[in-house]
Amino acid sequence: MKRKIYNDLLAWKNSSNFKPLIVLGVRQCGKTYIIDEFCQKEYKNYKKVNLLYDTDIIKLYASNGSSEKKYNDLKILLDFDFDQKDSILFIDEIQESEELISELKFFNEKHSNVRIICAGSLLGVKLARLNKPFPVGKVTRLYMYPMDFEEFLLVFNQEPLLEKIKECFSKNESMGILHNKAIDYYRMYLLSGGMPESVKSLMDNVNDYYNYDLSKLNNIIEDYKNDMNNHVNNSSETLKIRNLYNSLSSQLQNASKKFQYSVIDTNAKKREYILPLNWLIESNMVQICKCIKLPEKPLLGFVDNDVFKLYYSDVGIFNRLVNNDIKTIMLDDMKIYKGIITENYVANQLKALGIDLLYWRGNRDAEIDFLISTNDGIIPIEVKADENTQSKSLKIYNDLYHPKYMIRISLKDFGFKNNIKSIPLYATFCIKELILDKDNY
Repeated sequence: MKRKIYNDLLAWKNSSNFKPLIVLGVRQCGKTYIIDEFCQKEYKNYKKVNLLYDTDIIKLYASNGSSEKKYNDLKILLDFDFDQKDSILFIDEIQESEELISELKFFNEKHSNVRIICAGSLLGVKLARLNKPFPVGKVTRLYMYPMDFEEFLLVFNQEPLLEKIKECFSKNESMGILHNKAIDYYRMYLLSGGMPESVKSLMDNVNDYYNYDLSKLNNIIEDYKNDMNNHVNNSSETLKIRNLYNSLSSQLQNASKKFQYSVIDTNAKKREYILPLNWLIESNMVQICKCIKLPEKPLLGFVDNDVFKLYYSDVGIFNRLVNNDIKTIMLDDMKIYKGIITENYVANQLKALGIDLLYWRGNRDAEIDFLISTNDGIIPIEVKADENTQSKSLKIYNDLYHPKYMIRISLKDFGFKNNIKSIPLYATFCIKELILDKDNY
């Protein structure tokens, strides 16, 4: 499966300011697969280790001795000279050794010629709770997400359709009869989500998607629940993490347009859920969307830290958690969940583009689902689940802030009318063409 992160890995390889690379992302989004493929294709000499099984490495770095001694002993232990030209070392499940994570600073400072990539399950959680010093400024971080819709179409060999979508986006032209075909693939994506194993199962049943194996997503959800048991401080925290995670579908429907601890439990207090909330964000199981008080540049300078929304990291997982079956999704019969599932889908697509999730709330119940910083200024994005696109929020926002144009993402075809750029849901990934460098947020 082709993944766009491969280009980022190539950029890291060719960087003149080399640092060890840490790849972070939610469990089962394909980190190990793509890193393994990259290392095999791009380097002559390659060694992969997994600290869940190669426990002698953990013991080595937990022992006494200088960094240089451990470095040389690691070569002997692995029977691999990663100092040699055109070589790379991939350490998977590196979260099992805090000492080795800390030693990445030594790799960078004393052996900057060495190519080393690290990844792991819940690595973000581990990095946030390290007892050892983190090698600040000595490593490069790269974030990976479930497959976005563009990657999904590539899996199904739909390059011509993909190019047509990009062309119509740039020209604001109708897709014509191909609009319905793209909508069909969009609904297939809602069914499987972007987890590679789930997408592969759908691909295997592309001619009869009613035979798609829902157990693939069920298994991922079970793995997530097991992580909540095995990678927390105590059983009380586990329960709070689960309760918070399970409350998300209700949170997104709540009229307040923000996350509320009282939705988890009427007696829930913020201070009791700070750690569980951070655990879910750091694990990448959820994606946080922060509220902007004033839509001006830089957007992140106007965040209201007490007001936010949470989305599931993958729309396929969301559909399984609310028990939407194959027929419900493919026949577009999601009823009360349709709006928030559509919004969750767009959030996932934007996040996969590296865009910070930000939204705006105004008076008179006005809310703009997402804000992005573009070459044309701050642009509001409204999300609609159907072709019915009437809304007062964009008008209120337009009257207040006069953006150069506005974006509405819905089931409608491409178009541009009344200062609103209409983008079909399947073309959300095209918004990357409008985005400024992230440093400008």
